[in-house]
Amino acid sequence: MNTAAHTPLSPRTGDELSYVYAVGRDHDALGRTAALLAGVDDRPVGVVARVGGLVALVSRVPAVAYGEHGLKAQLEDMARLEAVARAHHAVVDAAFAAATVLPMRLATVYLDDERVAAMLEERHQELDALLQRLDGHVEFGVKVYADPSGAPVPEPAGEPAAASPGRAYLQQRRAQRRAGREVHRAAAAVAADAALAVRDLASERVVHRPQPGELSARNGENIANEAYLVPVDRAGVFRTRLEELVRDTPAVRLEVTGPWAPYSFATPVAGSGPAR
Repeated sequence: MNTAAHTPLSPRTGDELSYVYAVGRDHDALGRTAALLAGVDDRPVGVVARVGGLVALVSRVPAVAYGEHGLKAQLEDMARLEAVARAHHAVVDAAFAAATVLPMRLATVYLDDERVAAMLEERHQELDALLQRLDGHVEFGVKVYADPSGAPVPEPAGEPAAASPGRAYLQQRRAQRRAGREVHRAAAAVAADAALAVRDLASERVVHRPQPGELSARNGENIANEAYLVPVDRAGVFRTRLEELVRDTPAVRLEVTGPWAPYSFATPVAGSGPAR
């Protein structure tokens, strides 16, 4: 290994903490990539805490902003949270393009690099096994939406053509509810079909909670929210099979995103919270 490819971070000062983005193996490609990146708050990213062939991608961050109280305030501010999340994921995605890495949860902060090294040493066997499992794989997200507003509303059956305005309104509402139930059933069927369609292509599958409406940028209700770990050489077939499922299903939308770094399959070392 050519250690010159790793650009060290400047010495840590007493008012800084170590923000960890990901863990990977110690080799040149990861070091070269890290040297080109800017992380949260445009802080340089470096490879530190080499332990048993594993490294962590780290930025120095101010303790006042990422200590217990400062971090809590940032996570409660939606604009700041989005900025931190974007920077965090940009580092992870760039690193994953160069080498297999285990993404850390957002705002994983340690008191210093020595604590990061201790974590790598303590969990070396587990982390190395995770990296082996994820080698040559990517993550795809699969979401299914039900949008009753896009479904045709059937005409009420068996009702007089000349009904009072109030009666006509109630008839229309009943027809809309029936149409909505049909769309939800169709969406559930598409979600089940999707899981069956790719079960021979995916190595693993994780079922997440459906996203609430306020967190979804799409119209309609999120019925299914799943992640799949897929070998790189099957990625194209995986996407093609799924995209063919809903071409003739009105008011049901299937969204495939990725390929991404395997966030859903990399057991995080620690959750977000105060520095350890």
